[in-house]
Formats: sequence, C-alpha cells, structure tokens
Amino acid sequence: MAPKHRDGDVVFSLNGKWIGWAHTITAFSGFLGALLVGCWLHYHKIVQNEYHGYPDEWFPSVSATIGDRYPERSVFQFFIAITSGPRFALVLLWYTLTARPHSTLPKIVAGTGLFRTLSCGGWTYITSTDDHNWHDIFMISYLVATLPWTLGCLALSPPNPTAIKYRKILAGLFFGTLVPLIYYFIQHKVHKVPGAYTIYAFFEWSLILFDVGFDAVTALDFESFELVVKDVKGLSRGVKLLKDDVLEKGKDKPLAQPFEGPYSWSVLLDAAADIYTGFVFWSILSSLGILVWYFPLWHMGISGYEVMVMSTVSPLLLGVPFLRSVFVNNVRWVHMSSLVGLLAWQVKDPANRLFTVGFAVWMTCLAWSVTWYAERGQPERLKARILAWAAGLVVSSIAKFANHTNNPLWPILHSGNGGWNKTGLVLGVLAVLRATQRSNINGDTYSPSSKRQGSAALAGLGLAGLFFAMHSLLSDSSTMILWVWEGYPIRSPLAVPHGALTILAMSLGLFFGLTFPGFLGSWTAFGIGSIGAAVLTCYKNWTGFYGALVLATYIMGIAPTLIASAVHHSPGRTFGLAFFVYNIMVLFHVWVVAYAFVPGGPLVREHTDWVMAATMLLIGAGVFSALVTNATSSAPRRRPASKGRKLSSYYLHILFALQLLSASIAYLRFPTNDYQPYHKDEKVLTAGIWTIHFSLDNDMWSSERRVRDAIKELELDVVGLLESDLQRIIMGNRDTTQYLAEDLGMYVDYGPGPNKHTWGCALLSKFPILKSTHHLLPSPVGELAPAIEATLDVYGEQVDVFVFHSGQEEDAEDRRLQSEYLAKLMKDSPRPSILLSYLVTKPLQGNYNTYVGEKSGMRDIDPSDWDRWCEYILYKGLKRTGYARVSRGTITDTEIQVGRFVIGQAPTETDERISEDQVADGLQFPALFKGEGVRGHRYHVFDEPRYFA
Repeated sequence: MAPKHRDGDVVFSLNGKWIGWAHTITAFSGFLGALLVGCWLHYHKIVQNEYHGYPDEWFPSVSATIGDRYPERSVFQFFIAITSGPRFALVLLWYTLTARPHSTLPKIVAGTGLFRTLSCGGWTYITSTDDHNWHDIFMISYLVATLPWTLGCLALSPPNPTAIKYRKILAGLFFGTLVPLIYYFIQHKVHKVPGAYTIYAFFEWSLILFDVGFDAVTALDFESFELVVKDVKGLSRGVKLLKDDVLEKGKDKPLAQPFEGPYSWSVLLDAAADIYTGFVFWSILSSLGILVWYFPLWHMGISGYEVMVMSTVSPLLLGVPFLRSVFVNNVRWVHMSSLVGLLAWQVKDPANRLFTVGFAVWMTCLAWSVTWYAERGQPERLKARILAWAAGLVVSSIAKFANHTNNPLWPILHSGNGGWNKTGLVLGVLAVLRATQRSNINGDTYSPSSKRQGSAALAGLGLAGLFFAMHSLLSDSSTMILWVWEGYPIRSPLAVPHGALTILAMSLGLFFGLTFPGFLGSWTAFGIGSIGAAVLTCYKNWTGFYGALVLATYIMGIAPTLIASAVHHSPGRTFGLAFFVYNIMVLFHVWVVAYAFVPGGPLVREHTDWVMAATMLLIGAGVFSALVTNATSSAPRRRPASKGRKLSSYYLHILFALQLLSASIAYLRFPTNDYQPYHKDEKVLTAGIWTIHFSLDNDMWSSERRVRDAIKELELDVVGLLESDLQRIIMGNRDTTQYLAEDLGMYVDYGPGPNKHTWGCALLSKFPILKSTHHLLPSPVGELAPAIEATLDVYGEQVDVFVFHSGQEEDAEDRRLQSEYLAKLMKDSPRPSILLSYLVTKPLQGNYNTYVGEKSGMRDIDPSDWDRWCEYILYKGLKRTGYARVSRGTITDTEIQVGRFVIGQAPTETDERISEDQVADGLQFPALFKGEGVRGHRYHVFDEPRYFA
C-alpha cells in the first residue's frame, strides 16, 4: 500500500517525470550547446584531425567538440554540472521504483548507475588535452558500465509497454551503432581514409543521442511518483514487475535467473577460485612447450629433452584402482603440488627449470582429470568444473592479450620482463585451497549405468582433438588472426583490437555449450564447426577470420559435452589416451615446419591442412561416443536442481565481466599510428637486421624488452626481424612484434603467417607501410624461405624494403634458386630499395654475386666487410652514409647490422669511406655503443661504425 500523509504535510510536490526530463534537457544542452558554439567559433579547427581537415572532414567528433577549446568546453562542463543533480535523482528514483525485499539486481543496477555517473564526471572534467590516460580510463569505465546499466534497466522495467518499447529500440540502436562506429574509426586511424572520421563522428553523436534518450524513457515510469516522495500508484510496493511475469512463465526452464534472491558473494568467490585454478592449468601447460623448444633451438636438432612433452600422460595412472582412489581422496594436494610450476621461474638452470615445469604439468593434468572423474555422479557440479576449466583458458587468453601475448605466470618471465610470478603463486595457493574445500570424493562410489556407454577410445580421441584445438588455436587471441594476415593495405583483422572478438567467440561458445548442450553435441554443430575450420584453413583476410570465429565458438561449445561424456568411462583409458594423442598432435603441428630436423618429417611437410583435418576428425570421434553416452546416461532425468543452476550462473557472471575487461584492453591497446622517425629533420632512415632467435635469450628468458632496448638505443627507423614466428604450441603462441611495435611506436608487418610453414620474418617501421607482399621462395629440399616486400612512405618518397631469410647451409640448390628469385624481385622494383637479409653466403663468393650486381641492381652496404656469413644489408637508389655491426649480448646468437641512409640526396656511386669527424651529428651512430658499450651490446669487428662519403 502506498504511504499515507495528512493534508498539508506535503508543502511542495513535483511529479517524478520532471526528473527524467530535467536530466534529458540539461544533458542535451551540454552537448548541443558545445557543438553550436564550437562550429560558430572554431569550425575549421574542430573538424581537423591528425590526418585530414576541411573539406575532407566537415563534421566534428564529440571529443573534439567538448574537450579541445574554450568556450565550448566550458559550455559543456557547465551543463553537465547541472545535469549531475537530476542524474543522481534519476538513479535514486529508479532504485526506489524497482527495489524489492531479497532482490539483489536493483542494488547492482543502482550501484552501476552511480559508478557511471561518477565516471562521466571524470572524462568531462579531465579532458584528453589535460591528461589523455585518465580521460581514457574514465571514458572506458563509463562505456563498460553502460552495458550492465542498460541490461539491468531492461530486466527491471515496470509493465509499461510504451516505456519498454522505447527502451528496447534505443538500447538496440545504441549497441548496433557500436559496429559501424568501430569500423569507421579503424578506417580513419589505420587506413587514414579521408572523410572516415566525419562518418565516425555522426555515429559517435548518435551514441550520445541514444544514451541520453534511453535514460529519458524513465520519465514515463516516474509519472507514478510525486516528490517528496509519494508513490501514487504503488509500483514500488507489492506490484509485480514485468520481470516477475517473465519469471513465472519461464520457471520450468533449465536456466536459473542469476540475480534472483540474495546474491551470494561466497559462491561468487568459489567460482572465481575455480576459474583461477583453471587459469593456472593453462598457464603451466602452455609454458612447457617453450621450455622444451629452448633445447633443440640451441642444439640445432634433436636434443633429448623433447621427451618432456610426454609429461601430460599422467592420467594413465588412473587406470590403477588403488592409485585412482588415492588421487580422488587427495585431489587438493594433487592440485597444490602442480603449483610448483609457478615457482619454476626461481630455477635458473634451464634444464632444471624444464624438469620443474614437467613435474607441474604431470600433476596438473592428473589433478583436473581426477577432479572431473570425482564429480561424475553430480552433473551440475561436473558442469561447473568443466566451465571453470574452460573459462580458465579465456582468462589465460585475456592475460596474454593484456601482456602482449606473454602469460605473466610463465617461467620465462620475471619481474624485470613482465612477469607477475609472486602474485600469481599467492593467488594460486588461495584459489586451490578455496576450490578444493568442498567435498567431492564420490567418483569411485558412483555406480555407472549398465547400459551401453559409448566407446572409451573414441571419447579419449575426442578429448585429444579438443585439447589440441584449444591449445593450438585459442590459447592466444592473435593466433588465428595471423593465419589470415596478408599484409598491407590492411584487408584483415588486426591482433589489436580484433583479438577481443576471438575472446568473445570463445566465451559465447562456452555459454552456448552450457545452455544448448543438445545442439552443440549434435552432428549439425559438428558440421558447422568443420565448415569454420575449412574456411579458416583455405581463405584469408576477413573471410578466413569469420571461419575462425565459428570454429572458436564450436570448440569451446563442445567442451562440456565431450568431457561430461568421457567421465563415464575409465579415466585411465579416456584422459590418459587423450593426452597421449594430444602430444602426437603437438609434434605433428611442429613437424609440418621442422621437417628438416626430424626423422620422417618430409612426409608431413607443409601440411597444416592435414593437422586441421585430423583435429576435426578426432573431435568427431568424441561426438560419436558422446551421442551414445548421453543417450543412455544414468543421470536422473529431472530438471536440474536450482542450486546447481545457481552455481553455474556465477561462472557466467565472471565470464561476462571478462568480456568487458577484454574490450577495455582492446581500447587501451589500439594503435595510435602517429609514429615519428628519430632524425626527421635530417631525413635519415636507419635500417637494421636482426635474427631474434624466437625471443628466447641464452638463459631461457623472454627477450622482448631487451630487444626493445637495443632497437630504441640504436635509433632504428626500420628493422627486419628473423626467426620471429612464435605462433605454435612449442613457442607459446606468442607474437613479439606486438610488444615491439606498441612500445617503440612502429608499424608492423608480421610476414607469412604460422600456417605458411616458415620460421618467420617481420618488418617494423617508423614510416607508414603503403603496401606489402609476402613471398615463399623456392625450397624444393629444405625449409621454406620467407620474405616480405614492402613499400614505405619515407619523408614523402616511396622506398621498397625487403626482409628475407634464406635456406640452410646444407641445401645449396634451395639457396641458389632463392637468390635468383629474390634478385628478380629487387631488379623489378622501380623504387629505391633496401634488403635486410640472412643470406648464408660469403662476401664476393657464390650466390653473393646474384644478390649484388647487375642481376639484382643492388649494392652491398660495405663490400670490404669480409667477416659476414649470414646477415647482409644491400641497397639501391639511396644515399648511404654509415654502416655498423653491434654485438648481440646474451639475447640471441646473431649480431645486429645497421645501415644509415639519407632520403632526397643523390644516390651513392662509390665506396669511399670518411672519418666520423667529417659526418654531421644527426648522421652519426649513437656513441652509447662505443668501447664496452651497454648491456653487452657494442660496436665490434671494426670496433667502430663506418661512414661513407
């Protein structure tokens, strides 16, 4: 019943709808007032951006209008200050309207509304001109909070058909506008398309219109209020909301309403602990391959340490009843012992560090197999455990997305190169203690049905395909993007920001796998997933990536079905077989590239398509078994218990929050594309070549930061990197170029992708890359030789840069054919050119005379340098001024070679050398590397740079 008041108690009354209208009018006044004043006083300035101005750009963006100039900025801030009063009142009234006893959602929505209001004040009064970072932080916070605010308001809407209709329309328009908004922002920021920013601005202003309009609809609901506060219709007391009607109609559906009833922070903490434990599993498992790879890398062949890949087969022990019982009853300590993998970074000796991680992998594979098997009699608990494990992969992928493709818990990291090892270990211990406190020792006492349960072997094969697909394709958000990358101009997704789409597809797949298990476990879904795999394998650019998203969704979606089916068989046969075949698949996908180093390798040479086909066939075997198992499962056929449904819903809450985190990371890491060369006044181009040895230094540490320091201190404007493709399980599915490009402020071309079967080459440039082509040079015997042919805009002049890694010393015919192929490429270029290369030849001998001279049109940067064997810098049509060789330190096994050129001057005709004192300061190499140099890097061979007239 509505509260009663005596006549005369209400001195002043105001209908609640005016709160909504006041908020709408003042908010629109702020934006539109700033727009009118800005166009009147500073039109040409506020439509100007970093690339284009009027008339190409003729409508200002929101940020340029409200934040850049006086007085329009003051107009905006004045009205937004006034808006704050109605805004706080709006949030309060909405909570008053929707709050009910024992209901948590209204409190969450109200808290979100308050947070959103405060963050709005942050980006309003701290403009991008004042502090760009804090402005972005508040803006991202506001946008992230918009989603739960909008969905919460829709869920709590009173049964007012008009208000509900407008809310749905405006919410749909708001979120639908985000797609073209991002598209045109990328067209402007990445492709620099004239006029794209104007179109982007229209969508940006539309977001403002829809955002404010969504809150304006509250005026229709607040008509039920009189202030001070009198509820004339009683909607806030005892009247059912639209949400109640929906719940009553759908109460028999299997999905629980996750926010209904009091919110249990204890259960949420349990879910977080489970997911973090899953994250630890993927962190430990994905680190093993990197450590194993270190040894054949330095031995240049089979080292013997490769046997450690078999550390995953520990679930075979579960085939022994006594051991199985011991592990099931002590699962906490099995999980706890695996955490030694998070301590491995303290082990300095590479071999011992590998053995430490190998033990951790042994225990973590055993721990999760035991966990699933022990819960097989409780379907809802089992589902929650599977969800936690799979969500752990999502967390791992997000952690790598935030940390430039390195997992911060890996033993190749420490506090000096991006590791969070101590924090990760502490959280890991707490998570295991929390996640294993609930009793789950019923696996051996559960009596399976006597009915036909499918095939244990097929179930194990299905898990093998699942584990391999998740690890090889989904453990990093950029892996499949680099599969479809074809160079410039950009025609495909970018690792940043589009890696967030991969993570979203993974999360949606997991959600669908839980909500629609029947469909995801069907042959129809398998067919759709197989089509996605085929499209990813056979197509490039956006078409290929669409296939990747379909495949990612399917892989995550089928995980609950395959694991839930496998636990009905002997765990030794299913999980033991699964990890054994998974190991074979790991070796298979390495041998397609490393065929020259392994017995029988040429049989699978360059057959990534076979790897993908085998993966899908393995998953298909698991689907076949699961269809039989699920059809005859002895689990009671009743509606799942509310408690179980409630438990799973908390995992989904965390999964939803992770998507917001992923989107925020994508926004913060978006490339600025405003890079400047080191000596632009002198029009200097400094180019270098370096073989970075897969970003593992001599002591088994990740070397990105040390590589970054050397490149920065050498003032390299353009650098070619070789042995740079790390997108395989044995290399951690990493991408060093992401970190280098973002930290150094450079454009990047990754080169031929991981499905092109090379060891990789990459190009980083301070100058815009206008176009690039990836080449795979003739290699009839040995490994494929990759090359990048790129055209750069260097101070307004087009310059071609070639980055190339030739074949091995043993394959003479390969290297001869490659020299002829590349010589023709360089000869055909009508522009000034630079070759940054690994040629495997002696100066003035053999193939050198194909690369240098009439056949290629190229000159050697220093023909008198007799000490070269691998790395060479060649050029044509440019003024060469200097050449230096810099020692590698302990980063890799190859030095850095550097050349300096001046753009716009007559090309070099002679090889006359001059002394350093005859060279202008802006053309000299950094003095930092003279003498003993710095951190092991110094000028060597000649003990000083060479300069030319």
